[in-house]
Amino acid sequence: MGTTWALKFDNPEMRPLAPVREAVEQALSRVIDQMSTWKTDSDISRYGRSEAGSVHTLAPEFAQVLDCALHWAHVSGGAIDPTVAPLVAWWGFGAEAHASPSWPPTEARRAALDAARARVGWHRIAFDRPTRTLLQPGGVALDFSGVAKGFAVDQAVAALQAIGVERLLMEVGGELRGVGRRPDSAAWRVQVDTGDAAVSQQVELTDLAIATSGDRWHTHAHGERTWSHTIDPRTGEPANGALASVSVLHPQCMHADALATALTVMGLDEGHLFADTHAVAALFVCRVGAQERLVASRAWRAHHADGPPAR
Repeated sequence: MGTTWALKFDNPEMRPLAPVREAVEQALSRVIDQMSTWKTDSDISRYGRSEAGSVHTLAPEFAQVLDCALHWAHVSGGAIDPTVAPLVAWWGFGAEAHASPSWPPTEARRAALDAARARVGWHRIAFDRPTRTLLQPGGVALDFSGVAKGFAVDQAVAALQAIGVERLLMEVGGELRGVGRRPDSAAWRVQVDTGDAAVSQQVELTDLAIATSGDRWHTHAHGERTWSHTIDPRTGEPANGALASVSVLHPQCMHADALATALTVMGLDEGHLFADTHAVAALFVCRVGAQERLVASRAWRAHHADGPPAR
């Protein structure tokens, strides 16, 4: 996944670390083998190369992530879309990235962007949940980057619980999930990266996950334009840069990850309304000139009583 993982856990039995590490790495490897676009032999890469009309029986984990992505694609009106891979590549990101595009694009590059847009649309794929089968309609390439990392956290947690580790804080690339409480019975506490120490936020993760999406980490620039890796599938353009980041709380990290991506694409006005309508605990970090301001949804404030205001 091009990132790191970390685990803190209560270990009163003084169990050896090797089996714990092995449980985590096996869970993460399973996700990578199925969903990494950087591996040419992964399930997701093979699907992208498959012929039109072919039908694929998915592994249970792959089917679960696709189901999550399609659910939020439908609910969000396409703000997150698992078929966005061609657009991600056109804007210079991911395993299939084209050269970082010049701006404004040439006529040929603009035609390539239009062709990439034509390949994107979550409604194009036919997924049969009971049989876990997926049709390749032709030219569809999947990208689970907005969901799979959170899912990897959940899978690692499940693997740890299966070997008896019950009080833990699991993190993969900044997405975290806390289970139970710390050895001193306090809640697991994490710091939300707001980019400004003066407006920092801490949250408690007792049987709760947090995921963050934003433009602090992966960007390209050409001339006077800078854009992030978060692409709006509805327009084919990078997400509006008015939001530095969005953090979401949810019992499952997979859903927190998907929602953070969707809300980042929506932007503050649409995203804040969506979060309040769907009871999503979300913290928006907004740029106001050289400053940053925090805006919280109702569900976030209910969880974090001393949090920032709604607007």
